[in-house]
Amino acid sequence: MAIDIHATLKRHFGYDHFRPGQEQVIQALLQRRSALAIFPTGGGKSLCYQLPALLMDGVALVISPLIALMKDQVEALRQRGIAAARLDSSLSSQEAAAVFDRLRDGSLKLLYIAPERLMNESFMARLERMNISLLAIDEAHCISEWGHNFRPDYLRLANLAKRLKLHPVLALTATATPEVAKDIQRAFEIEGQDCVQTPFHRPNLALHVTPMPANARLKALADRLSDSKRLPAIVYVTLQETSEHVATFLARSGFKAAAYHAGLNDEHRASVQERFMGGEIDIVVATIAFGMGIDKANIRAVFHYNLPKSLENYQQEIGRAGRDGNPSHCEVLACADDLVVLQNFIFGDTPTPQALRQLVDHLLRQGEDFHISHYELARTVDIRPLVLETVLTYLELEKVQKPLGPFYTGFQFRFLQPENRVLSGHKPERQAFLKRLFQAGNRGYKWIKLDDVDQCAATLNESREKITKALTWLEEAGEIELKPSGLRHRYKRCAEDQIAKPDLIARRMMEMFSVREQKDVQRLNLVMGLLETPQCLTRHLLGYFGEEMPSKCGHCGNCTAREEQYTPRSIPLSRREPITLEQLQAISSLRAAGHASLRAPRQLARFLCGISSPATSRDRLTRHDCFGMLSGHPFQEVLDQCDSFGGS
Repeated sequence: MAIDIHATLKRHFGYDHFRPGQEQVIQALLQRRSALAIFPTGGGKSLCYQLPALLMDGVALVISPLIALMKDQVEALRQRGIAAARLDSSLSSQEAAAVFDRLRDGSLKLLYIAPERLMNESFMARLERMNISLLAIDEAHCISEWGHNFRPDYLRLANLAKRLKLHPVLALTATATPEVAKDIQRAFEIEGQDCVQTPFHRPNLALHVTPMPANARLKALADRLSDSKRLPAIVYVTLQETSEHVATFLARSGFKAAAYHAGLNDEHRASVQERFMGGEIDIVVATIAFGMGIDKANIRAVFHYNLPKSLENYQQEIGRAGRDGNPSHCEVLACADDLVVLQNFIFGDTPTPQALRQLVDHLLRQGEDFHISHYELARTVDIRPLVLETVLTYLELEKVQKPLGPFYTGFQFRFLQPENRVLSGHKPERQAFLKRLFQAGNRGYKWIKLDDVDQCAATLNESREKITKALTWLEEAGEIELKPSGLRHRYKRCAEDQIAKPDLIARRMMEMFSVREQKDVQRLNLVMGLLETPQCLTRHLLGYFGEEMPSKCGHCGNCTAREEQYTPRSIPLSRREPITLEQLQAISSLRAAGHASLRAPRQLARFLCGISSPATSRDRLTRHDCFGMLSGHPFQEVLDQCDSFGGS
């Protein structure tokens, strides 16, 4: 087997040798054992599933969090002659149909999908019919509720793997602390011998921390980037508007710079990424999403214009520099003003006790088997969608309810071939069924709508499953373009005795959010601990990830300073103006207006700090003059002020 994998490595990937840890992980998978690979950013995690996928029967299913990451991985594999594809929202119906054709004929070796696709009713049905060789999960730290980037869709992956008997599983991450690694091992039943961690230390990265006031950062950044040895570069910021502001300043100063953030459309983001990869742009000013899976080897500098939100984020972001092994500069322009924004996001995500109580009461009144719309429920109880997903996941962990899978209440479709030609390709009995199905919909100029599939099934005296399978088959055959609508999620209540305990359950949920809040604040404190330490920055950072470094690195900013300081450095904090009488009067007038979505003090505090919610967006209050009026103030200070006004 060793000869086979080395020959495959050379033939398909062009390498003579494996990087540290890769061969051990690959051997485990080929022997049908699940594994966890904790490699630093740029450490070669992708090869660990790409190579065994070529040697195993079936298609490797790869869970990946970003479309840009999937696109780059698939394109790189295709250039090597490897049969890979992706399914994501950016594909046309014809492109998706072509992928399904290749799944049916068995020609694909790797299929990349986002975790959310596993909530798709028709895709889950296909998944059960597929011959899956292995399941690879990138950014696997997201499955841990103690991880820095917990995502409910990821948590469900462990149950999915067991239900569909997907084995082996490869979990991959660059940022797992020992606690998170244990969580991943437990979820996927990975033995200790198959948990492979390689050193995080990258000797070519020189870490620097430069304390400076907020108003000095733009000039300092431009001065540093004027050194061509620090280009190409990535500049990380917290907010979308900061990305635009800094990129505009740099462009006007003569740099080839562009902004990258989630507020830009897909085409614009893709263009920025492609121009950066191709060398047309030297500097990308980005929020944290940029760089995941981007394999640009010659990035010479990573600057943090704003503070990183956690040491995990920092480790991942600096890891995008110097992948070619050459010296690279990583610097934080440290200003404590950033803590207010980062902390406000943390506190702003916590639901109000009233909202949690309303949510739990609503769920427990639904009956033993029920279905809900997450979108509608978020607007009703005023809990942000991702936070609502987290609450529902907590209820699963607490065994209050069990998810039974998603479904769509309706579909709309349009013919990609003449309707007569679509029908002519079927036997008479099938033709008759399809004619009745097409006639049951509401016909528009281009689209036929089935607003209620269950009602349609009752009218036709057919099963829902037969209708959805027929539409799915026609979509896969490239004969129709199919769009689902009305996403709902099925649940089953786990125990009858829970009905009488809504207050107790809501209190437990509130306690869990308080714990998460404290942990996220602690992560920010750990970032400040790194920025303030006078000791070796590299050694300090590696220690957080459980890696001991016997001596100082010798090349970080602290190690190369002329005189080592044995007291913590001070990170500047601008003087904050107190809340004015005029602002208090505006808040009082806002309270007197009696907006239902601002009734609770925490709702009002979120609003004043510029944090939108489903209810304030629904009521169009984000256009109000008071929205974000106190965004420069700590959330707790604003919340205390709102408490003084009273409220439910």
